[in-house]
Amino acid sequence: MRAGHYQLFGKLGPLLVVLTLLLMWEMTARWMQLDGFPTAGEALRQLPVILTDGQALSGIGDSLRRMACGIALALAFAVPVGLCMGRSETLARLLNPLLSVIYPIPKAALMPMVMLWFGIGDLSKILVIFLGVSLPLLFHSYHGARGMDEKLLWSAAAMGMGAPTRLFKVVLPAALPDVLLGCRVGLSMALIVMISSEMIARQSGAGDLLFNAMDMALYPDVYAMILILATLGFLLDWLFERLRRRLTHWAESRQDSHSGAAS
Repeated sequence: MRAGHYQLFGKLGPLLVVLTLLLMWEMTARWMQLDGFPTAGEALRQLPVILTDGQALSGIGDSLRRMACGIALALAFAVPVGLCMGRSETLARLLNPLLSVIYPIPKAALMPMVMLWFGIGDLSKILVIFLGVSLPLLFHSYHGARGMDEKLLWSAAAMGMGAPTRLFKVVLPAALPDVLLGCRVGLSMALIVMISSEMIARQSGAGDLLFNAMDMALYPDVYAMILILATLGFLLDWLFERLRRRLTHWAESRQDSHSGAAS
């Protein structure tokens, strides 16, 4: 009976947390009565207005398209480079100092410089998203390739498998759990950088909608957009986590078997 209660709470717990936060928001806004802090009810009432507006939906679609392009470019570049770094000490020594300098820089801070080079169109936003996603992907791919079982590579080399083939048929599958972890971090980074870049280079997109609402003091719309973006981030993370578990179930099974053997 108690196990059933725990299972029910595990399913309803997140919903209860969200409802509690909305209730606290409503009570705090009513008590403070600030112009820039609408109640939860006012923000929620704007959700259907925004989600049925063709221009708003088009802007959100533009944002998702830029985000997808930036992530795709980062995957095509960062994963192979990270895997090569993990298997080549020379390449790792060459690139690690440069990456350590670049990593702490807020990627949105690069937007003005990128705008000077490429304008305020899609290309500049996609490039900044690409930079934001590439670094966590590089580091996780590097550590995944570096920590793999060397016997796998020895066996592949003994079978006459060439270096490029080993990279994608042996190293990549072995490092896949770490690569996907980097993808998950990069996905969150992509959403943050996407919104920041669109608020700086205002042309279209969710960031532009958010900035316009702030500019016109439409505070319920501002908070409604924040709720939409938070929900979007949650859904993307949830979907990716389901995909990650499906792709790496073998790694979790192996870890469980090792734990059982150790005990």
